[in-house]
Amino acid sequence: MQNVTRRDFVKSSMAAGLALGLSRSGKAAGANSEVRLAIVGLGGIDVPGSVGGRGRQLIAAFRKVPGAKIVALCDVDKAILEHGANLLKKEGVSAATYGDIRKVLDAKDIDAVVVALPNHWHALAAVWACQAGKDVYVEKPMAYNIWEGRQIVAAAKKYGRIVQVGTQSRSSLGLRDAFELIRSGQIGKIRYAHVVVYRTREGIGKVTEPTPIAPTVDYNLWCGPAPMGPLKRKQLHYDWHWVWSTGSGEIGNNGIHYIDVCRWALGINQPPRRAMSLGGRFVYNDDGETPNTHIALLDCEPAPMICEFRGLPEKKGAKAAGMYRTLRMGILIQCEGGYFAGNLTGGKVFDNRDKPIKEITDPPSDPVEVRHVANFIDAVRSRDAGQLRAPALEGHLSAACSHMANVSYRIGAASAPETIREATRSNKELADAFERCREHLAANGVDVSVTRGVLGPWVTLEPDNERFVGEFADQANRLAMREYREPFVVPTVS
Repeated sequence: MQNVTRRDFVKSSMAAGLALGLSRSGKAAGANSEVRLAIVGLGGIDVPGSVGGRGRQLIAAFRKVPGAKIVALCDVDKAILEHGANLLKKEGVSAATYGDIRKVLDAKDIDAVVVALPNHWHALAAVWACQAGKDVYVEKPMAYNIWEGRQIVAAAKKYGRIVQVGTQSRSSLGLRDAFELIRSGQIGKIRYAHVVVYRTREGIGKVTEPTPIAPTVDYNLWCGPAPMGPLKRKQLHYDWHWVWSTGSGEIGNNGIHYIDVCRWALGINQPPRRAMSLGGRFVYNDDGETPNTHIALLDCEPAPMICEFRGLPEKKGAKAAGMYRTLRMGILIQCEGGYFAGNLTGGKVFDNRDKPIKEITDPPSDPVEVRHVANFIDAVRSRDAGQLRAPALEGHLSAACSHMANVSYRIGAASAPETIREATRSNKELADAFERCREHLAANGVDVSVTRGVLGPWVTLEPDNERFVGEFADQANRLAMREYREPFVVPTVS
């Protein structure tokens, strides 16, 4: 496939078919039709900590959905691609293999692509797929930055594609019922939402010279839209999460799930008006760039959202990262007369004396992830994007929350503890989160009386055009977009 074919492709004679909602094969989707899938991005093998491999997890989920047929795998690492193909062969499934997503998009026997690539590839893969007449299931966060997210939303609409985001908790029956209870007013008006992600993360190590790229990897394709420079960390796969050119830290990794659930609970249908962050990368002297300790405040309507992320253990030498009230990883929706505390599949309603009132959870026999990918397949068949539980717009708005918090952090400055404390005093919950964070850092051997952390300013987003305005607008808007390497340029979709 030539480098410019994505644009040229849309102008081809197939455009008439796309306008009618046909697959590239020209076959209309029907209620009982088979949906042929390509899994793009399989994830690292034997990554320390047993993390990664999202593409392989999605293979397992889609294989449980009747009528969803995996016909192709794609990865820029030949070793990973061969490993994935062999796993499928052991289960009696033969799938075509590709090293380049552009060849996947040219294939006439593929109806939809499942994008499980690193963050910096999400938007380009999704927009190209929409232009090629493919439907898209794209992992979270939906895009690498705010501008890219809006291009995916526009592409889904312009090309009539079904685009679902992998925030699977939108398919939770337990959370649906819990949020209906909250919105009914039974426990009073919502005061605030609280995201808690206390998950230990080891340092990623430090290198003094660039790490050689494995001969099985097409590094040019791996970098894609991101700058292509020497690999300055020990491991290519997975640890891209903790480097700004390709990842978005824990707030865009696990955090996006819980932010999305809080948005759902609060009924938020636009990005926050403002966001600010504080934190740092403490204890580890490694090549990671994103914070391993991060607190963000999102100024949302009808209630603010506090987000806390801890990658260090609860104390030096421990394995767990501690708890906030009843949560290690979860959400808390505080209302006037009580609160809901839960995870990604449900939880409990409490009164303000911490007495449980009601438990609302998903049935264990009905996995939420399978339900979510099945929802995507149903919408592909019906051609009704209104069926989707996590359409592109919802994915964009949730990702924008994490992007705004990261923008504040990245343009922030190293500040003395008292300066940060003073900046948090106007918000009771933020001030409490900061003081608890100081205790947490002290338990990990950090001298909190002198150690400086990053204090990010308030950044303000104009909701109509999703551009930053105000004092830090120029710096913030530079981080809301990026420059691309040819030919890996995310198209502007109008």
